[in-house]
Amino acid sequence: MSGLWFEDLTEGLVVQHATRRTVTETDNVLFTTMTMNPAPLHLDHAYAATTEFGRPLVNSMFTLALVVGLSVPELTLGTIVAQLGLDDVVFPAPVFHGDTVRVETEVSSARASGSRPDAGIVVFEHRAHNQHNDLVCRCRRTGLMHRRPS
Repeated sequence: MSGLWFEDLTEGLVVQHATRRTVTETDNVLFTTMTMNPAPLHLDHAYAATTEFGRPLVNSMFTLALVVGLSVPELTLGTIVAQLGLDDVVFPAPVFHGDTVRVETEVSSARASGSRPDAGIVVFEHRAHNQHNDLVCRCRRTGLMHRRPS
């Protein structure tokens, strides 16, 4: 267990996540086809070459899942009860095959749960950047977090 307990997740805490990940074409093709998304912008190099991007875009749902996943070891591994929601998800810049994604997270708010005395509700803002420091994803994630055991 390496996640933080509710008591450790104070408003304003910023975590620079240690693990970064280079996105591959295989990641994009597998995720896109497993989720039944036939969009040629993700799968068809000839089509993507005719777009303003000139090459396939990484599926934004993969990007979102990667952003959350990269945050897990330092924040929620073994200390989360449940994810309660994702809000305010934006993708200000595209992700391409070969881009390396890094994530930082800021605790936006933390409060005791009204119905669960052993847990608290924390809102995380995840920010992901590529190797050029372009912001490629930002989202707010709400988690029900365990309190530190007594």
